[in-house]
Amino acid sequence: MKPIVSTGTGESDKRVRRPGRQWQDAEVDLILRAAGTLLDTELFDPVDLGGSTRSTVLRCRTAAGGSVIVKSFSNEPEGLRSFTSEAAGLSLQLAGPALLGVDAAVPLLVMVDLGSAPTLADVLLGDDPKAAAEGLLTWARGLGRLAAESVRRRADLAQLRIRYDKGMASWEDEPWIEQNAADLLALLTGTGIAVPRELAGELAEIGTAIGKEYPAFTPGDTCPDNNLLTPEGLRLIDFEAACFQSVFLTAAYCRMPFSTCWCVFRLPPGLAEEIEQAFRAEIVAAYPVLAEDTVWQAGMRRATAVWTVDATVALLPRTLEDGPLHRTRRPVPTRRQLLRHRWEMASTIEEFPALAETMRLLLQKVAGGWDAAPLPGYPSFGDRGTD
Repeated sequence: MKPIVSTGTGESDKRVRRPGRQWQDAEVDLILRAAGTLLDTELFDPVDLGGSTRSTVLRCRTAAGGSVIVKSFSNEPEGLRSFTSEAAGLSLQLAGPALLGVDAAVPLLVMVDLGSAPTLADVLLGDDPKAAAEGLLTWARGLGRLAAESVRRRADLAQLRIRYDKGMASWEDEPWIEQNAADLLALLTGTGIAVPRELAGELAEIGTAIGKEYPAFTPGDTCPDNNLLTPEGLRLIDFEAACFQSVFLTAAYCRMPFSTCWCVFRLPPGLAEEIEQAFRAEIVAAYPVLAEDTVWQAGMRRATAVWTVDATVALLPRTLEDGPLHRTRRPVPTRRQLLRHRWEMASTIEEFPALAETMRLLLQKVAGGWDAAPLPGYPSFGDRGTD
């Protein structure tokens, strides 16, 4: 999966209007008519739940008095890629809201409305440490269980992708890790940092290993705001990057935490390890070898390296002027705070000495000149975020 640092606006009770993408009334009417045809009912009163430049997500009332979620995708390449991934990923029926209908021509899909339960982001940014800790553990167990249950379904997802194909390759088939490595080398040269000679070889070694080991299904964007904590348990939403990838790339969200997300703060001592072990306890049912610490720890270090490179490539060019990682949610860290946290963690991966040295150089020569406070702890845990 090729990640995108999440900057969506989140749920809103406004009519359909979003900065960065202007939806006209005629377009909304077209979406409602197409979705209504799928369901053989009239849809009205659309409420914007916050999508992206690739998609718009609407909660709509039905003629019978209920509600459904309609997700319509742009006809740009990334919108089409996202449609295929989401339609196929939800059709696998391992996780996510139930699909009520798919129109590949628009393209759009209609889903069961899971309601307005709090997200994991809501509890992490709240003031209840018990709810936050329980939410994290529920999330980790749910992701681990999903990964374990999916291992034998890779061929099924491939067939579903063919059904909903719009001519775009899956992120599973994109060499995004290799491209990130090349982009990092170019970016470092532009900063004037003397790149260690062995860095390119280490990045290639990391990418080759992580691309082959222990694949399992992921919805793609497993960030806190895409995880609903309902009375029935964890419910995942947003399958725009659904694919099979190394379980370590998913498990790294527990350790870093949240490898590609905006809702990143420090966790209390021991909690990152606890949620990581909750994920691991589930996935060993499918891959028993992951119970071996040497195998697990090596994979987690590689995944941490991959996501750190990704964050650096995505965010470093945007740190000339610092700014928040989310347009509207507060509190939220800044790009500089997040990058420094990622570099500090990756600087300890000594089995890849060139990578660790590169991270230390970034901390000294780039972050050393930043006027940015250290990454704080999650608000829900007060001042105990020190991991």
